[in-house]
Amino acid sequence: MPGIGMLSVILREIFGHREFPREPEPDLVMTDEDQVLAYETAGRTDGVMAASYLFHAARISMVIQGSATIIDLACGPATQLALVAELNPAISFVGIDYSETMLKSAEAYIKEKKLNNVVFEKGDISNLGQIPKNSADGIISTMALHHLPTLAHLELCFKEIKRVLKPGGALYLVDFGRLKHLKSVLYFAYMNRKHQPHIFSLDYERSLRASFLKKDFHGLAKSYLPDYECISTCLIPLLVIIKSPDAKIAQETLKRIKSAREALSPKYRRILDDMRLFLRIGGMKNDPFK
Repeated sequence: MPGIGMLSVILREIFGHREFPREPEPDLVMTDEDQVLAYETAGRTDGVMAASYLFHAARISMVIQGSATIIDLACGPATQLALVAELNPAISFVGIDYSETMLKSAEAYIKEKKLNNVVFEKGDISNLGQIPKNSADGIISTMALHHLPTLAHLELCFKEIKRVLKPGGALYLVDFGRLKHLKSVLYFAYMNRKHQPHIFSLDYERSLRASFLKKDFHGLAKSYLPDYECISTCLIPLLVIIKSPDAKIAQETLKRIKSAREALSPKYRRILDDMRLFLRIGGMKNDPFK
């Protein structure tokens, strides 16, 4: 059952009026080494974002089966990408990011994990001119689109996805949906403050403030990616997902996904299970953790 704090957020978001406009992040490209380190730490195996990364890795694995090459837009330090690549060793991945600091961190992490199916390129996700039309079997992007400065840039990104992706190609885009109230933003940003660096909590707050509206994602998906499914967490659109249909996944991969859930600490396992519940109620089917 949701706690009092979460119930307050739900009621506020359902019945309240919008209080603040979108606030783009001051540093759209994450280059500060301390900021990158905090982001890395929160996402590694025992970090506060471990549950989120495992959830998205499992769901991404379900849509990219049968693909040869997948492009990860705004891959960051490659924590998410490495986990997906580990689960899908037969698929090649290209991570794209505009921050050289992030790419340096990503390359070091992939080397540390001894993965040979991941390469990186520096690039602007709203202008993928270096990638030929209809050349990608699949495109993924996790919790990164809010870094784009304006809605116009988000639209350019959707245009580029449509251009680069093969017809019917695999797709998994997920990002925050903008909440109505600042109190809701602060609740989510600092709910795990005891378990994460302050700089990460601050970045989380900025990300939530910079996120786009659910209707922005749905409108752009309808215009540029009409054959793909749009899903969001029930009651409040904390997460918005645009994805292709799930494909059959190998039993060995499913076994690894379920084992990874069991390996999480009880606290992070609860976070994962809450994500599963809120997205299942929101319409997401075929739970790989069952």
